[in-house]
Formats: sequence, structure tokens, C-alpha cells
Amino acid sequence: MKIVVGGQINKKEIAEFIKQYLQESSEVDVKGDLEAVNAVKKGEYDYYIGACNTGGGGALAMAMALLGKAKCQTISMPGKIFSDADIKAAVEEGKIAFGFTAQHAEKVLPVLLDALKEKNS
Repeated sequence: MKIVVGGQINKKEIAEFIKQYLQESSEVDVKGDLEAVNAVKKGEYDYYIGACNTGGGGALAMAMALLGKAKCQTISMPGKIFSDADIKAAVEEGKIAFGFTAQHAEKVLPVLLDALKEKNS
């Protein structure tokens, strides 16, 4: 599983969290939003993950523009963390780009990463 981290906030920290959580079962890189989303569009990466202050704006704007809204999912926003079931459903539906607020990373990333692992096993 290949994951690229974009978004506007804490890219390096998010990438490190993902690397530690998934350990050897994935390749994780950090890129600017446009480069990251283009790499997903070209099939160089399986998933895009990004964070910003709203969970959708700076985290997913490029992904929505280039991959289309049907491939993108906000999994947290200020005042709302999506349920585990909603996050898992987004993965099962074929979403490949995920955005969230940076302060929710430790709550939403384990759920998202477990769902991605399950889908790709």
C-alpha cells in the first residue's frame, strides 16, 4: 500500500504517525498537494491523506479538483469526528483521498489505516 501525505498542516508528523502505525506494510511519502494528488491520479500512490484546519479545504481542495468529489472524503472537521462506521464505509465505497483536522489525527488515523489495511489485504 502506497500513501502520499499532502494537506496544509503537520505533513511530516502525519507521515511519521502512518509509518509507525503501519510499519513495514506500506510506503509513505510527503509531497505538496498538487504533486501528491497528481501522483495518486497517475497511479503512483494508492491513497492521499491530508490535514488542514477545516478537514476539507486545504486538506482536500486539490484532490477534489483533480480526482473528483466521489473519490474524496472528509473524516473530521472542527467539532465533528466522523464515526468509525462512516470512515470504514468511505474506504469500502472506494474513496482514495481523505482529509481531517490535524488535532484529530490520533483519533481518526488508526480507524482509517485499519480500514485501508483490511481493504488491501
